[in-house]
Amino acid sequence: MSSPIISIIDDDGSVRAATHNLVRSLGYVVNTFASAEEFLRSPRLNDTSCVITDIRMPAMSGLDLQAHLLATGYRFPFIFVTAFSVESDRDRAMKAGATCFLSKPFDGETLIKCLEAALASNGRSATG
Repeated sequence: MSSPIISIIDDDGSVRAATHNLVRSLGYVVNTFASAEEFLRSPRLNDTSCVITDIRMPAMSGLDLQAHLLATGYRFPFIFVTAFSVESDRDRAMKAGATCFLSKPFDGETLIKCLEAALASNGRSATG
């Protein structure tokens, strides 16, 4: 089985790069996007095993992206990261099936555990 493909969506380039480096170091294939719209236009959409996304982004939020994908039949796990932890955002994300909701700055080990749980729930893991 091929390695899971993780799509990272964050409008903050430094967070995007750091998350990319961490996830790639675990052996996953990683795609990064500066916006939800860029991800939706990407040819990688159908290959994605898990999405790690920021909540607050300029045009489409991570929560709106999750709702849009669910409405159009996509069912991959979501891990949300945010600098603005709002309980209503957390509730909305988790009710829609998010695996984790992390506040920035988050610990790399915590993200790794979330990613492993997300891929296990999706029937995919690094060990395959």
